[in-house]
Amino acid sequence: MSMIARDTGQVITWCPGCGNFGILTAFQRAVRELGIPPWKIVVVTGIGCHGKICNYIYANSLHTIHGRVPPIATAIKLVNPELLVVGFAGDGDAYGIGMGHLPHIIRRNVDVKLIVHNNRLYGLTTGQASPTSDKGQKTRSTPYGVVEEPVNPIAMAISLGASFVARGFAGDPGHLAWLFKEAFKHKGFALIDVFQPCITFDKIHTYQYYRQRVYKLEETGHDPSNREEALRKAYECCDRIPIGIFYRVEKPTLEEQLPEIKDKPPMVDRPLGSSIRDLLAKYHSLAE
Repeated sequence: MSMIARDTGQVITWCPGCGNFGILTAFQRAVRELGIPPWKIVVVTGIGCHGKICNYIYANSLHTIHGRVPPIATAIKLVNPELLVVGFAGDGDAYGIGMGHLPHIIRRNVDVKLIVHNNRLYGLTTGQASPTSDKGQKTRSTPYGVVEEPVNPIAMAISLGASFVARGFAGDPGHLAWLFKEAFKHKGFALIDVFQPCITFDKIHTYQYYRQRVYKLEETGHDPSNREEALRKAYECCDRIPIGIFYRVEKPTLEEQLPEIKDKPPMVDRPLGSSIRDLLAKYHSLAE
């Protein structure tokens, strides 16, 4: 058994049939097939049902507060660029309270991979509308239907200049594992938005709903280097929904451009210069 697939000893508490199982399986398969050891991986999770995934992955992990996955993942990557840093967030976590952080990790092109568990509602808090809920969708917080237009994360990420933008489906973990591998090999920020059915609170966006609609971009001859075509595909919806790699381009990462870390040893390997005890004593004296 691969180390990354090793049992962490934690009981999985997701609802039976939850789309999160497919994402977990795809992630474990991707890192196993790429041969990445668990000590080279850091997983950062936000608030939501997805956040429990850090308990089920045999690797370094950090569970942060709502919406703050991108800045925490950025800090980890800057301190130790040799790590594969993967953020997991929900649609409410990433596109709601965390929306202010997303444009900045994109424009900086930090070599972090953000996997968004997009079930198009707030599953953890029992089914309220989220930023990606369909207009007109009835939920516990919108009994007469959502009145706002939903966020289009794919179009948004491409428009903001993300260097890797993809969408997957939790009901096809084999294809999703391929997307994860391509994202992990990509040098720069990668957004992978994943349709993740919430079987308990969403009776519309089911596995059957997606299986009847999704099609794979790579099977249509789509050119992921064509930004205009990627944007056009990002707006396809309803009867036919594309999954796969929408856009991919190579450009410098933040780590490659910061003079403080460029061509220098990782900060994690540098001496601190002073002890924590000395710093605390210094600031204690200043406060007096």
